[in-house]
Amino acid sequence: MRVGVHTSIAGGVENAAHHANEIGCDTFQMFSANPRGWRALEPTPEEYDRFRIARARYGLAPVVVHDNYLINLASGDPGIRVRSIAAFRKELERALALGAEFLVTHPGSAKGTTPSKSIVHCAESLAKAADGLKLDGLTVLIENTAGQGSVIGRTFEEVAEIVSRAWGRVPVGVCVDTAHCFAAGYPIHKPDGLRETVRQIDSLFGLGSVRVIHANDSKTPFESHVDRHEHIGKGYIGAEAFGRIVRHAKFRNIPFVCETPLDRPGDDQRNIRMIRKLAGKWA
Repeated sequence: MRVGVHTSIAGGVENAAHHANEIGCDTFQMFSANPRGWRALEPTPEEYDRFRIARARYGLAPVVVHDNYLINLASGDPGIRVRSIAAFRKELERALALGAEFLVTHPGSAKGTTPSKSIVHCAESLAKAADGLKLDGLTVLIENTAGQGSVIGRTFEEVAEIVSRAWGRVPVGVCVDTAHCFAAGYPIHKPDGLRETVRQIDSLFGLGSVRVIHANDSKTPFESHVDRHEHIGKGYIGAEAFGRIVRHAKFRNIPFVCETPLDRPGDDQRNIRMIRKLAGKWA
């Protein structure tokens, strides 16, 4: 079982690997640049080299990169979509330079258009962004969403359609976020609900397509459609339910990455320890 958190690139991308090692991660997630701005300060070749050396020395795998929050590959606005495609191509290039295994992206928003058209836009935009790039070893992961506002990806059916449309043009898989599942209306906090959720995942896109699980508790109640993460066992999903999730036999080979808050020093370590404690013998 591999467990980690999202770590900071402050002071240089290699610091994400150093911090992950210091706090006891087996795997970790990072941004490759500022996640809230269109203009990115590109790391130098030397910085990429130092990152790859560090993660190899520490045995950290897989490395997961999360894309810029401004990117909306599903946008109904052609201008925003063109800008998003260009930004996502840069994300792909940086992830390749880092030697990352996965690049996670949110499907995007259907504001100004319909969900069905946005799903087509998202898949087409992924293909355009990757056109001409050799993505050997890098897989794009579509993350399910809480369903807030006009975002797509609330249902596994929508995620599956994006994956299906992009398949063959982009190496693509799925990142399942536990807080998003819960807020979207998948009752993973109950034994029967977790079994049914896993069955739907396997039926719609296959458990083999799930390459990363974002392990987050939820600050908001079931089916709230509000995306607010909480420390493991401290939210509405709860420790007992999280124990069933991390011990689930079909999740044993999938890395768990926390995107939990940093309210106090040591929170990352506490969330990692909590997952390992709940996992019991699998850890």
